[in-house]
Amino acid sequence: MYTDPEKKVSGGDVKDDNELESESTSDVATDEDQVYSYREQKAIIHRVDRRLVVMCGLLYCFSLIDRGNLGNASIAGIDGSRDTSTIVLVFFATYVSFQPLAAVLIRKIGPRVFLSTISLLWGITVMGFGFVNKYKDMVGLRVVLGIFESGIYPGIAFLLSTWYTRYDVGKRFSVFYIIGCIANAFGGILAYGFMQMDGLGDKAGWRWIFIMEGLLMVEFGKITVVVAVIAFMAMVDFPDQADRSWRFLSTDERDFIIRRINRDRGDATPEPFSLSLFLKPALDFKLWVFALISL
Repeated sequence: MYTDPEKKVSGGDVKDDNELESESTSDVATDEDQVYSYREQKAIIHRVDRRLVVMCGLLYCFSLIDRGNLGNASIAGIDGSRDTSTIVLVFFATYVSFQPLAAVLIRKIGPRVFLSTISLLWGITVMGFGFVNKYKDMVGLRVVLGIFESGIYPGIAFLLSTWYTRYDVGKRFSVFYIIGCIANAFGGILAYGFMQMDGLGDKAGWRWIFIMEGLLMVEFGKITVVVAVIAFMAMVDFPDQADRSWRFLSTDERDFIIRRINRDRGDATPEPFSLSLFLKPALDFKLWVFALISL
């Protein structure tokens, strides 16, 4: 087959065949499989998208709503008797501090149990805000909320990264963010509706914001006060345990995902936990720069 010695690309740049070949090698390698055709591979990956990315996006959405409902409660009248700035501050103290631990626990416990459990716990905690009468109790609940919600973002980010190749994972993170942000836009509308319950049961409107949004979180997490059956079945585990997820992938399809990840970066099989390896990325100066930029 004849190949042009030069290939035109956007912007007027010119690349030779060797450069173009090296750029596409990783994509071709991950799409080659001895069992499934290219179309079958895409069908499996899209099934993972519908189950995993959508569920993670919705969980993150409710996390953002519960985290930001204090501002809506302030509009509803909570500011008159409480210093909300301190209540906001103490949340991030535990939220940031417990994130490294959450990344370890989700690998140890498993995403289904871990994410479902913290969803239940922070939903109950948010409901508790609607029943407190003392300022110190509200501060304490906010500290506890930070602990439970600290696991949602690093847990989901870690889970998504284990399912996709380096080229694909960026797109999934984008969809995950979009689902969370779009759905979070309805948080103010929900809060306004709950504010109209002012006086019901002798409770102020701002209390109903916490009670109802906390109740929504418990229901969304598909967890009843008795068992967490539906959430346990709906959430997806790591690829090496994907065949255990309810009505998800077969053993052959799971093996395909693992082969695909191993061809891309060779880390589909989890390694034993090592504290030194876990802390090693903290020595990378670029991570600290990115953290400062995001402040």
